Amino acid sequence: MIGLFLGDTDFSKIVLKKIKKLKKKYFIIDFSKNNVFSKEKNSYRISIGKFGKIIDLIKKQKSNKVLFAGKIAKPKFSSLRLDLKGIYYMPSIIKAAKIGDAAIIKAIIKILKNEKIEVISSIHFNPELTGKKGIYTKIKPSRTDIRSINRGIKYLAKTNSYDHIQALIVKDNNIIMKEDIRGTKKMISKLKNNSDGILIKFPKKKQDLRIDLPTIGIQTIKDCKKYGLKGVVLKSKKNIFLDKSKSIKFANKSKIFILIK
Repeated sequence: MIGLFLGDTDFSKIVLKKIKKLKKKYFIIDFSKNNVFSKEKNSYRISIGKFGKIIDLIKKQKSNKVLFAGKIAKPKFSSLRLDLKGIYYMPSIIKAAKIGDAAIIKAIIKILKNEKIEVISSIHFNPELTGKKGIYTKIKPSRTDIRSINRGIKYLAKTNSYDHIQALIVKDNNIIMKEDIRGTKKMISKLKNNSDGILIKFPKKKQDLRIDLPTIGIQTIKDCKKYGLKGVVLKSKKNIFLDKSKSIKFANKSKIFILIK
Protein backbone atom coordinates (compact mmCIF):
# COMPACT_ATOMS: atom_id res chain seq x y z
CA MET A 1 0.00 0.00 0.00
CA ILE A 2 1.40 3.37 -1.06
CA GLY A 3 0.27 6.71 0.38
CA LEU A 4 -0.13 9.48 -2.20
CA PHE A 5 0.18 13.08 -1.07
CA LEU A 6 -1.36 14.76 -4.12
CA GLY A 7 -1.44 18.48 -4.90
CA ASP A 8 -2.25 20.59 -7.94
CA THR A 9 -0.79 20.36 -11.51
CA ASP A 10 -1.27 17.63 -14.11
CA PHE A 11 1.72 15.70 -12.76
CA SER A 12 -0.24 14.39 -9.76
CA LYS A 13 -2.96 13.07 -12.10
CA ILE A 14 -0.37 11.37 -14.31
CA VAL A 15 1.20 9.65 -11.30
CA LEU A 16 -2.21 8.44 -10.09
CA LYS A 17 -3.09 7.15 -13.57
CA LYS A 18 0.15 5.14 -13.73
CA ILE A 19 -0.36 3.64 -10.27
CA LYS A 20 -3.85 2.55 -11.29
CA LYS A 21 -2.45 1.02 -14.49
CA LEU A 22 0.10 -0.91 -12.44
CA LYS A 23 -2.73 -2.04 -10.14
CA LYS A 24 -0.90 -0.84 -7.05
CA LYS A 25 -2.86 -0.49 -3.84
CA TYR A 26 -3.01 3.15 -2.75
CA PHE A 27 -4.76 5.78 -0.70
CA ILE A 28 -4.78 9.54 -1.28
CA ILE A 29 -4.29 12.51 1.02
CA ASP A 30 -5.69 15.33 -1.09
CA PHE A 31 -3.72 18.57 -0.69
CA SER A 32 -5.07 20.21 -3.87
CA LYS A 33 -6.72 23.61 -3.47
CA ASN A 34 -10.10 22.51 -4.80
CA ASN A 35 -10.16 18.95 -3.53
CA VAL A 36 -9.86 17.56 -7.08
CA PHE A 37 -9.36 13.97 -5.90
CA SER A 38 -12.51 13.87 -3.76
CA LYS A 39 -14.22 11.33 -6.05
CA GLU A 40 -11.30 8.91 -6.05
CA LYS A 41 -11.48 5.80 -3.89
CA ASN A 42 -9.64 5.93 -0.56
CA SER A 43 -9.26 9.71 -0.80
CA TYR A 44 -8.96 11.82 2.35
CA ARG A 45 -8.87 15.56 2.93
CA ILE A 46 -6.66 16.33 5.95
CA SER A 47 -5.13 19.66 6.96
CA ILE A 48 -1.33 19.81 7.09
CA GLY A 49 -1.72 20.86 10.72
CA LYS A 50 -3.27 17.50 11.61
CA PHE A 51 -0.02 15.54 11.64
CA GLY A 52 -1.38 13.06 14.13
CA LYS A 53 -4.37 12.27 11.92
CA ILE A 54 -2.15 11.97 8.83
CA ILE A 55 0.29 9.62 10.52
CA ASP A 56 -2.53 7.54 12.06
CA LEU A 57 -4.09 7.14 8.61
CA ILE A 58 -0.80 6.00 7.06
CA LYS A 59 -0.33 3.42 9.78
CA LYS A 60 -3.99 2.33 9.64
CA GLN A 61 -3.54 1.67 5.92
CA LYS A 62 -0.51 -0.49 6.82
CA SER A 63 1.76 1.66 4.70
CA ASN A 64 5.30 2.77 5.51
CA LYS A 65 5.94 4.55 2.21
CA VAL A 66 4.48 7.75 0.78
CA LEU A 67 4.92 9.68 -2.44
CA PHE A 68 4.43 13.43 -3.05
CA ALA A 69 3.21 14.64 -6.46
CA GLY A 70 1.92 17.99 -7.68
CA LYS A 71 2.20 21.45 -6.19
CA ILE A 72 1.36 21.63 -2.49
CA ALA A 73 0.81 25.26 -1.58
CA LYS A 74 2.30 26.76 1.57
CA PRO A 75 -0.44 26.79 4.22
CA LYS A 76 -1.67 29.87 6.07
CA PHE A 77 -0.20 28.99 9.43
CA SER A 78 -2.40 31.44 11.34
CA SER A 79 -5.57 29.65 10.24
CA LEU A 80 -4.40 26.06 10.77
CA ARG A 81 -6.15 23.92 13.36
CA LEU A 82 -3.64 21.64 15.01
CA ASP A 83 -3.88 18.28 16.72
CA LEU A 84 -1.35 17.19 19.37
CA LYS A 85 1.31 16.07 16.91
CA GLY A 86 0.61 19.16 14.84
CA ILE A 87 1.37 21.30 17.90
CA TYR A 88 4.57 19.31 18.48
CA TYR A 89 5.86 19.48 14.91
CA MET A 90 4.53 22.83 13.67
CA PRO A 91 7.33 25.00 15.13
CA SER A 92 9.87 23.22 12.90
CA ILE A 93 7.63 23.78 9.85
CA ILE A 94 7.17 27.49 10.62
CA LYS A 95 10.91 27.87 11.12
CA ALA A 96 11.56 26.18 7.79
CA ALA A 97 8.97 28.39 6.05
CA LYS A 98 11.14 31.43 6.79
CA ILE A 99 13.88 29.90 4.65
CA GLY A 100 11.73 28.79 1.71
CA ASP A 101 9.50 26.10 0.20
CA ALA A 102 12.39 23.66 -0.19
CA ALA A 103 13.09 23.89 3.53
CA ILE A 104 9.42 23.14 4.35
CA ILE A 105 9.58 19.99 2.22
CA LYS A 106 12.76 18.84 3.96
CA ALA A 107 11.18 19.48 7.36
CA ILE A 108 8.13 17.35 6.45
CA ILE A 109 10.37 14.53 5.22
CA LYS A 110 12.23 14.66 8.53
CA ILE A 111 8.96 14.46 10.46
CA LEU A 112 7.83 11.43 8.46
CA LYS A 113 11.22 9.80 8.97
CA ASN A 114 10.84 10.30 12.72
CA GLU A 115 7.59 8.36 12.43
CA LYS A 116 9.36 5.59 10.44
CA ILE A 117 7.61 6.56 7.19
CA GLU A 118 9.73 6.61 4.04
CA VAL A 119 9.24 9.20 1.29
CA ILE A 120 9.99 7.70 -2.12
CA SER A 121 10.71 9.53 -5.37
CA SER A 122 7.74 11.21 -7.06
CA ILE A 123 8.78 9.48 -10.30
CA HIS A 124 9.28 6.05 -8.71
CA PHE A 125 6.44 4.67 -10.84
CA ASN A 126 6.95 7.09 -13.76
CA PRO A 127 10.64 6.99 -14.75
CA GLU A 128 9.57 7.61 -18.36
CA LEU A 129 8.80 11.23 -17.44
CA THR A 130 12.50 12.05 -17.21
CA GLY A 131 15.05 11.99 -20.02
CA LYS A 132 18.54 10.67 -20.69
CA LYS A 133 21.40 12.79 -22.01
CA GLY A 134 21.15 13.83 -25.62
CA ILE A 135 19.69 16.23 -28.18
CA TYR A 136 16.00 15.49 -28.69
CA THR A 137 15.35 17.74 -31.68
CA LYS A 138 16.54 18.19 -35.26
CA ILE A 139 17.89 21.64 -34.33
CA LYS A 140 21.16 21.53 -32.41
CA PRO A 141 22.88 24.17 -30.25
CA SER A 142 25.82 26.02 -31.81
CA ARG A 143 29.27 26.29 -30.22
CA THR A 144 28.33 29.75 -28.97
CA ASP A 145 25.14 28.30 -27.47
CA ILE A 146 27.15 25.58 -25.70
CA ARG A 147 29.44 28.21 -24.13
CA SER A 148 26.39 30.15 -22.92
CA ILE A 149 24.80 26.96 -21.56
CA ASN A 150 27.96 26.03 -19.65
CA ARG A 151 28.08 29.52 -18.16
CA GLY A 152 24.49 29.18 -16.94
CA ILE A 153 25.06 25.71 -15.48
CA LYS A 154 28.10 26.96 -13.53
CA TYR A 155 26.03 29.83 -12.15
CA LEU A 156 23.24 27.50 -11.00
CA ALA A 157 25.81 25.27 -9.28
CA LYS A 158 26.89 28.22 -7.13
CA THR A 159 23.44 29.31 -5.96
CA ASN A 160 22.38 29.07 -2.34
CA SER A 161 20.65 25.84 -1.26
CA TYR A 162 17.36 27.63 -0.60
CA ASP A 163 17.37 30.11 -3.49
CA HIS A 164 14.25 30.07 -5.64
CA ILE A 165 16.38 29.91 -8.79
CA GLN A 166 15.99 26.65 -10.67
CA ALA A 167 15.83 28.27 -14.11
CA LEU A 168 17.55 31.06 -15.98
CA ILE A 169 17.98 32.37 -19.51
CA VAL A 170 21.36 32.81 -21.18
CA LYS A 171 22.43 34.54 -24.37
CA ASP A 172 25.87 35.29 -25.86
CA ASN A 173 27.63 33.90 -22.77
CA ASN A 174 25.61 36.16 -20.45
CA ILE A 175 22.81 35.46 -17.97
CA ILE A 176 19.98 37.74 -19.04
CA MET A 177 17.17 36.56 -16.74
CA LYS A 178 16.84 34.61 -13.49
CA GLU A 179 13.80 32.86 -12.03
CA ASP A 180 12.34 34.11 -8.75
CA ILE A 181 9.60 32.85 -6.45
CA ARG A 182 6.97 33.49 -9.16
CA GLY A 183 8.35 30.71 -11.36
CA THR A 184 9.62 29.98 -14.85
CA LYS A 185 6.56 31.14 -16.83
CA LYS A 186 6.67 34.58 -15.21
CA MET A 187 10.40 34.87 -15.92
CA ILE A 188 9.93 34.05 -19.61
CA SER A 189 7.05 36.54 -19.91
CA LYS A 190 9.44 39.38 -18.99
CA LEU A 191 11.43 38.83 -22.18
CA LYS A 192 11.03 40.87 -25.32
CA ASN A 193 9.86 39.04 -28.42
CA ASN A 194 12.64 37.41 -30.45
CA SER A 195 14.90 37.31 -27.40
CA ASP A 196 17.06 34.56 -28.95
CA GLY A 197 17.95 33.27 -25.48
CA ILE A 198 18.22 29.73 -24.08
CA LEU A 199 16.20 28.45 -21.12
CA ILE A 200 18.11 26.29 -18.63
CA LYS A 201 15.99 24.52 -16.02
CA PHE A 202 17.87 22.42 -13.46
CA PRO A 203 17.11 21.30 -9.90
CA LYS A 204 18.07 23.80 -7.23
CA LYS A 205 21.31 23.15 -5.35
CA LYS A 206 20.76 20.35 -2.80
CA GLN A 207 17.11 20.12 -3.87
CA ASP A 208 15.34 17.05 -2.53
CA LEU A 209 14.72 15.18 -5.77
CA ARG A 210 12.23 12.79 -4.19
CA ILE A 211 9.44 15.35 -4.23
CA ASP A 212 10.53 18.56 -5.91
CA LEU A 213 11.75 17.92 -9.46
CA PRO A 214 11.59 20.91 -11.83
CA THR A 215 8.96 20.41 -14.51
CA ILE A 216 8.41 21.46 -18.11
CA GLY A 217 5.81 20.51 -20.71
CA ILE A 218 4.22 21.61 -23.96
CA GLN A 219 3.16 24.98 -22.50
CA THR A 220 6.79 25.75 -21.61
CA ILE A 221 7.85 25.11 -25.22
CA LYS A 222 4.98 27.28 -26.47
CA ASP A 223 6.11 30.08 -24.15
CA CYS A 224 9.62 29.69 -25.54
CA LYS A 225 8.30 30.14 -29.08
CA LYS A 226 6.19 33.14 -28.09
CA TYR A 227 9.19 35.02 -26.73
CA GLY A 228 11.69 33.84 -29.31
CA LEU A 229 13.81 31.48 -27.25
CA LYS A 230 16.01 29.20 -29.33
CA GLY A 231 16.50 26.30 -26.95
CA VAL A 232 15.73 24.48 -23.69
CA VAL A 233 18.27 22.65 -21.52
CA LEU A 234 17.33 20.09 -18.85
CA LYS A 235 19.23 17.85 -16.42
CA SER A 236 19.46 14.14 -17.18
CA LYS A 237 16.95 12.14 -15.10
CA LYS A 238 16.33 15.15 -12.83
CA ASN A 239 13.51 16.98 -14.62
CA ILE A 240 9.91 15.99 -15.14
CA PHE A 241 9.21 16.30 -18.86
CA LEU A 242 5.45 16.19 -19.46
CA ASP A 243 3.93 15.81 -22.95
CA LYS A 244 7.37 14.77 -24.18
CA SER A 245 6.47 13.64 -27.70
CA LYS A 246 4.16 16.63 -28.29
CA SER A 247 6.80 19.02 -26.97
CA ILE A 248 9.52 17.60 -29.21
CA LYS A 249 7.25 17.73 -32.26
CA PHE A 250 6.31 21.34 -31.51
CA ALA A 251 9.96 22.27 -30.85
CA ASN A 252 11.03 20.82 -34.20
CA LYS A 253 8.28 22.75 -35.97
CA SER A 254 9.30 25.94 -34.14
CA LYS A 255 13.06 25.42 -34.69
CA ILE A 256 13.78 25.21 -30.95
CA PHE A 257 16.34 22.74 -29.66
CA ILE A 258 15.86 20.55 -26.57
CA LEU A 259 19.07 19.39 -24.93
CA ILE A 260 19.35 17.14 -21.89
CA LYS A 261 22.75 17.36 -20.21
